[in-house]
Amino acid sequence: MRAKGFEAVTRPGHVHDEHYPAYTIGTAADLVRTTPAFLRALGEAGLISPQRSAGGHRRYSRHQLDLAARARELLDEGLPLTAAVRIVRLEDELADVRRQLTELRNAVPPPRGPAD
Repeated sequence: MRAKGFEAVTRPGHVHDEHYPAYTIGTAADLVRTTPAFLRALGEAGLISPQRSAGGHRRYSRHQLDLAARARELLDEGLPLTAAVRIVRLEDELADVRRQLTELRNAVPPPRGPAD
């Protein structure tokens, strides 16, 4: 039996897209092991912004679920929501900058040695 929302993930072209909004709020909450209310609170706090389906339902991406799971960990450790959101945002920004740096390093050819 497939979880609700799984069909969207398996469509060709979206399997590897971590930003594709594949998960309903119920499925997302189950995957993060939290509640729909917590996901809505993260949306209100500005950490995640789910897209909406044609019917107006929230749809979450894997990336958003990763952010939500990290925020849940920090709250479980005793941090307040505002602090958890700030930390998760900064960690996400740092990871993005590191990815960009790696891409730039890979795009620059290695220095050439002295001509023979």
